[in-house]
Amino acid sequence: MGKLYVVPTPIGNLEDMTLRAISVLKEVDLILAEDTRTSGKLLKHFGIETPLQSHHMHNEHKTLAGVIAKLQSGTTIALISDAGTPAISDPGFLLTRACIENSIELESLPGATAFVPALVNSGLPSDRFVFEGFLPPKKGRQTRLLQLAEEPRTMVFYESPHKLVKTLTQFVDFFGTERPVTVSRELTKMYEETIRGTAMEVQNYFMAHPPKGELVVIVGGKK
Repeated sequence: MGKLYVVPTPIGNLEDMTLRAISVLKEVDLILAEDTRTSGKLLKHFGIETPLQSHHMHNEHKTLAGVIAKLQSGTTIALISDAGTPAISDPGFLLTRACIENSIELESLPGATAFVPALVNSGLPSDRFVFEGFLPPKKGRQTRLLQLAEEPRTMVFYESPHKLVKTLTQFVDFFGTERPVTVSRELTKMYEETIRGTAMEVQNYFMAHPPKGELVVIVGGKK
């Protein structure tokens, strides 16, 4: 029986790659990557020559059985995403669940993920929080926002640059103008910044300064 390693990769700064992650990626028989072109550059940087296979949200249902068969035959496999920790708003859940169901050994390495530094940088309570990831794009979005308006814990969201202002506008509408909000952008990269303020202040800021790059939005809970 083989083994699956879930391996986080840097969200921007390559120095955040752990020595253990490099070692595992060199030692396994196969690496499953969300985008083989993106991951190929990362592996080349660290001198990793392990074969790559595509495994992403559009093909994971089709490739799952084949991957499990390889693991059952004794192949050791590492799962990586484009950036951060697999299965956190990235492919990985289906495969890890299938490994558990088939009694295949599973080991998840600690490492980079975007929401942890964003949460700490926010200055909002982090003893209890809820990770929401991406909100539903259309169906169910309003219902989810109505539910979250009553959430007392700090909330963590991922959002794309072209949808940020719309989402912040909805936060103003559903959570109120004075709800504390922070937006962390381009974490670990050269132009990293965190904007803090009320929901209205942060919305106004990004209406005047269109955002670029990867974004994590932190919203204070209802008091």
